[in-house]
Formats: sequence, C-alpha cells, structure tokens
Amino acid sequence: MTAVDTTRTGLSTDKPLSIAILAMGGQGGGVLADWIVALAETEGFIAQSTSVPGVAQRTGATIYYIEMLPPKGGRLPVLSLMPTPGDVDIVLAAEFMEAGRSILRGLVTPDRTTLIASTHRAYAVVEKEQPGDGVGDPLTVVDATDVAAKRMIAFDMQALAETHGSVISSAMFGALAAANVLPFGKAAFENVIKAGGKGIEASLRTFVAAYERVREKPRDTVSKAAPKRFEALPATTGQAVLDALLVRIRTQFPETVHAMLFAGVKKLVDFQDPAYAGDYLDRVARLHQRDQAHGGPAKDHAFTLAAAKYLAVAMAYDDVIRVADLKVRASRFERVRQEVGVRPDQLLYTTEFMHPRMEEVIGTLPGGIGGWLEARPKLVAWLDGFVNRGRRVRTGTILWFSALYLVSALKPQRRKTLRHAREMAHLVGWLDQALETLPANYDLAVEVLGCRRLVKGYSDTHARGAAKFDRVLQALPMLVAREDGASWLRRLRQAALLDEEGIALDGALKTVASL
Repeated sequence: MTAVDTTRTGLSTDKPLSIAILAMGGQGGGVLADWIVALAETEGFIAQSTSVPGVAQRTGATIYYIEMLPPKGGRLPVLSLMPTPGDVDIVLAAEFMEAGRSILRGLVTPDRTTLIASTHRAYAVVEKEQPGDGVGDPLTVVDATDVAAKRMIAFDMQALAETHGSVISSAMFGALAAANVLPFGKAAFENVIKAGGKGIEASLRTFVAAYERVREKPRDTVSKAAPKRFEALPATTGQAVLDALLVRIRTQFPETVHAMLFAGVKKLVDFQDPAYAGDYLDRVARLHQRDQAHGGPAKDHAFTLAAAKYLAVAMAYDDVIRVADLKVRASRFERVRQEVGVRPDQLLYTTEFMHPRMEEVIGTLPGGIGGWLEARPKLVAWLDGFVNRGRRVRTGTILWFSALYLVSALKPQRRKTLRHAREMAHLVGWLDQALETLPANYDLAVEVLGCRRLVKGYSDTHARGAAKFDRVLQALPMLVAREDGASWLRRLRQAALLDEEGIALDGALKTVASL
C-alpha cells in the first residue's frame, strides 16, 4: 500500500468519495467497478459497490455506484447503496447520451462533479423505434455539460479501446487515472489491471493510451453528424463504366447536387449494378430539366436536390435479396468479430432471428409467376403455413450461409421480380405527383418528394409506411393553391413519423381539412 495524499485532489474525506458508472451491457461496467473497488482497498480505503441493472442491453444503462472512505478511529463507515442527486463526485458514462441522462438524474452538479464520458454513440431502442429520426442530439448534452459539470473529460473511448484490442472499461479507467480526482497514483491503477486474470496486455495498452490522451487533450468537440467522406465506388464492373457515371454527374448537373448524386450512385451500384445507377441518373436528369423550367436556379435547385436524395432511397428498397446479401458479406462477419473482440484462434457464430412471410417469397418470384400465385389466396394461405414462422438460424453454418447466399445470388434477376415491378410503379406515381405540382407550387413539389421517406423497410413496416405515404398525399389537392401548402405538407409528414399507429397523423389531417 502506498501513502495516500487526499489533499492533491481537492476531495474531502470527511465523507465518502462517491463514483457513479453508467454503462450498457457488454461495455465492461462491472469490470470497471471492480477495478475501482480493488484500487481503493489496495490503497487502504474501505470501499463498497452496488449496481442497479437497466431493462436490457440497449434500453437502459446499468448504474454501478461506489463509495470509498479511509478508515477512521478503527470504525467501519456506513456507506450508501445508491447515489444521491447532488452528492456524486465522479460520473463515468460509457456512452455520450448516458452522460446526458446522468445530468437529468441530478447526478452531475457544477460545484462537485467531474464527468468522464465517451463521445461515441450506441443507439438506444427508444431512438431506433421511431418511424422518423429519433436519434438524440448530442449537442444538447454538450450544452448541458458546460453548465452542469464542474469538469468534463470527453473523447471517443470506444474507438481508442478497439484500436488497442481491448474494451471501453480499460479506456475509462485510464481517463479516470489521468483526471487526478482520486488520491491514487498511476502505478496503483496499473497494478490493479496487472492483477487481473486475462487480457492484461491489451487492457494496459488501452489504459496508457487513454491516460496520455487525457493529458494531451481532455475534451473533444462533439457534433451531431460529422459528414463522412465518400469512399470510392465498388469496382463491381469495369472502371470505365463507373468513371462515366461520375463524368455525367460533373457535366450534366449543377454543383449543388453533385455530392448527393454521388452518394446515390454509390448506393445503387452497391444495391444492384452500374446500369441501375445509370437509370437513376436518367430519371434525375429528366426531373432536373423540369426543375430548370420552373424556377429551379432561383431556388438553388431544391427540387433536383430532393429528387437526387429520395429517388436513390426509393430505388434501393429493402427486399429479401438485399437482406440476404448484407448478411453474407465478409465485411459484416469481420465487423462483428471486431465488435466482440474475437481472437484469431476463436470461432464465432451469429444467431439471427428470421420471420419470413409468403408475401416476401411471392415478391421475389418473377412477375408473371408471382402474380399467378398471388391470385390464388387459398394456395398462398396453405404455403404460408410452412413459411410464416420465426426461426433462429446460425448464419455461420454451411446450411444457412448457403441458403442466404443462394438468395443473394438472385440479385441479377431482381429487376424481373414482382416486388421490383410494384416498387417502380409506386415510384412513377410518386414522381408524377411531384411533377404535376411543380408548375403551380414549387416548394410544395419539393415536399412531395420528401414524403418518400415515409416508405421504408419491408414486410409490415413497409406496408405501414406506404399506407401513411398515401394518406399524407391525399391532402395534396387541398394544399396546391395555398402559399403555406409546403409548410402544411411538411407538418403532415412529421406527424406521420411521430408514432407507429398514425394517431398524430389523424389529428393533423383533420386540421388540414378544416383550413
């Protein structure tokens, strides 16, 4: 045990030092809590830890709470089992929005708390389940920490841990040591890690990297969505074909839409092939001509920009072939291996839940066969009894990998399927509505294109989205002649994205009907 100097941290030991850790499943929160307790006990403190688990891995973080105090007068201290708002010295958040939740819970206070948080995001179920963009805004957390915390240490600890082959708990332990808020030296922290049973070298590498990172730059700038650099298009065919697509973008379209068109081409080459991406550019070019004729230059070609974005989304629809293709990609298996930290000498199997319906099977068939089968509901119902059931399959096995691979191999035949024919028919109808609106109300036509974001996914999700899309555009005739028609259509779309059942949309449609 080393001598403890509590004066250098500024923390009084008249009452217990308190630490709260907020971490989700798989982030090593329990290991971090154990390390801190072992550190305190090794240095002669009395320490106690408790935990209250979240509902599930990504619906609620587990709160680990630690109190420690040097022994006084030979008597054992009475330590609390849960943090008290306004009375926590250190909060460690293993994900950035958890830092915000710790502020909401009152665990972080400006006169007392050092907040240590990783800036990466692991989206909670409540963010994913929203029909629209339910992602929390980290800038709100940034603004709050500037006021709520006495001191803030924040950087991407997850990325640092992955770089050094460890987990985020090691990075957070290093950040805690570098923060100099506990009365223990760096060597004491390292000794705790060395006493562990496995992964010692990787944990120490990560600890040291995080320690040095905090010493050099304790806080990163956080943005809601930093733009990602576009990577090169996949060379699935001749480079000359891909180069021709890029030349078309640069020569046929205004510069304001180049980035969006490039992203659309990249998406559609990956989804299907360069010829399909060429069809996309053909469609956008025709829409751009109409845009030019109806005031597009004065509006910074907003209609063309919206078309470039949402037409690519519509053409890259989710179907069984796409799902199978994504599941058998080598890059996906490698990404999973990296996420769970699999060693080269270990085997990894992924278990997937699949629940296909006969509708998906019919949609994958050639248009004529699929239509013939669909016209026989009794036969479809009988076949559905064999198909429509939930299955948990291990995609790393020969049987299921081969099955998914065969489905993904139908990609060249996709444009002959019943699903594709229906998607294209829906797409044409949608674009026709936008073009009919364009001469009368430019801004409203742009919003018509934006309504395509309501249609997404497959199976029941796709059906619900398509139904909301149709209901929103039913209001179009009432809005064409209104100067604020675009604003009202935008409100309808936002209402449709608020809830799965469409309750908010019902109310918004009644309001529009009463205008």
